[in-house]
Amino acid sequence: MKTVPFGAGTAPAVIAGMMRIDGKTDAEIRSLYDTARAAGIDFFDHADIYGGAMHVCERRFAEALALTPAQRDEIVLQTKCGIVPAEGMFDFSYEHIITQVEGSLRALDTDRIDVLLLHRPDALVEPEEVARAFDELERSGKVRAFGVSNHTPRQIDLLRTAVTQPLIANQLQLSITHAPIIAQPIAANMAGVEQSTVIDGGGIVEYCRLNGITIQAWSPFQAGFFTGVFLDNPAYPELNAALDRMAETHGVTPLGIATAWITRHPAEMQVVLGTTSPQRVAQAAAGADITLSRAEWYELFRAAGHLLP
Repeated sequence: MKTVPFGAGTAPAVIAGMMRIDGKTDAEIRSLYDTARAAGIDFFDHADIYGGAMHVCERRFAEALALTPAQRDEIVLQTKCGIVPAEGMFDFSYEHIITQVEGSLRALDTDRIDVLLLHRPDALVEPEEVARAFDELERSGKVRAFGVSNHTPRQIDLLRTAVTQPLIANQLQLSITHAPIIAQPIAANMAGVEQSTVIDGGGIVEYCRLNGITIQAWSPFQAGFFTGVFLDNPAYPELNAALDRMAETHGVTPLGIATAWITRHPAEMQVVLGTTSPQRVAQAAAGADITLSRAEWYELFRAAGHLLP
């Protein structure tokens, strides 16, 4: 498995996301886990809200796997907090962060979270409260590293006015077809062109590269914001034809090529899988080890409908 820089170390280029395991049996979750480990994936992504209620998927993960302490030490557990669905709000207060981490620790049946991400940005965030929570969690050993999700450069800078720990990851939506964070700068300063519109606060990919923040690409096969996948989608005939051809050339599947499109980027991103199919996990892992040529990468970019001026 290809690795990428992550904090002071490295991590696999593909992450196994656990968002959809709530309806799976113990055997199915174990099969998903075993396939990921066999493919070189030792990084598992959670969030407190996954599963339709607080800590459902975290709890199912722990129940199904019943990892020994030694087995737990072999993997990275990442989780997120900050969304409060029951009240229709986001919350980065000290009290909420501490409460949710304690809940995640119990649900995951572990003594520490390896990486904690702040989920969707809280408009009412007080950086000093976040810093207080992070300091306490780090000091107690309950969280080892910190990051964010869906944050813009200025939102990260605001947190950094008080937070002293490095923010080592930013989880952002990215796929070949949903790629404004990459496509916008390519069409920058073009009047009347929708692609040139800045919607991420400006240069988030470049910002993360400059600041040593690993981008984690979520929904890597979604056509848009949970609108269905682009793979085998008749709405994207040119793209799928190119994916099929490159898959044959490189000896992987089209899903593997879609993974390789993200891992080819010099920002050295991680791909966060949302699938519960062991077969697709293996296909994505194989794709991460493929290095697309510059011409192939740009062909897929154009085939997805993005403007190349």
